[in-house]
Amino acid sequence: MKYWKYYLLALLVIVIDQLSKWAVHTYMQPGMPGEIPLIGDWAKLHYTLNPGMAFGVELPPPYGKVLLTGFRLVAMFGISYYIYKLWKRRAVPGFIASVALILGGAVGNLIDSIFYGKIYDNAPFGAPTPWFHGQVIDMLYVDIYEGFLPASWPLVGGSHVSLWPIFNIADSAIFIGVVLILINQNRFFAEERAVAAAPEVPRRDPETSEVV
Repeated sequence: MKYWKYYLLALLVIVIDQLSKWAVHTYMQPGMPGEIPLIGDWAKLHYTLNPGMAFGVELPPPYGKVLLTGFRLVAMFGISYYIYKLWKRRAVPGFIASVALILGGAVGNLIDSIFYGKIYDNAPFGAPTPWFHGQVIDMLYVDIYEGFLPASWPLVGGSHVSLWPIFNIADSAIFIGVVLILINQNRFFAEERAVAAAPEVPRRDPETSEVV
């Protein structure tokens, strides 16, 4: 199957992510009225829209969203090619799989940005076009702490905080991919250096018997 199994892993992430967003948009009300507790008040489903990047960070309108989507497109092709290069270098499969998770998550949110403004009519008010201005659907809310900070604290005292943002399956895949790389970086890169130092042995496709 060569390197395609890693792209299939990314595709699996994309399919699960898009199905979850469709279900949330179809069957849930936005905001607190549609909130569904999963584990008490600690973990819940909460339908909300994210117009920008992580934590709701936005680039200046009206074309900041287009720039962000363009960057995501470039990143998608870059990561896709990087997976192929890793396979050609005989990198550790776990490392390539982690990068594939990141790719799947990036593409999942990219689909929202490109199409959801048109499909789900969720482009922000005043957007020059619904295309490339779609808002990302988030729904997974883990509320470790939500409340007001003590008034005696300097600068931030009295302000309301929530320690965890609301995220989605695509964000989770990116997070898991990054964490796996960080946790296993010594093993991943040590093995990759060892493989790179070894003489390259041509691969033969078992189906076609061609050297790859």
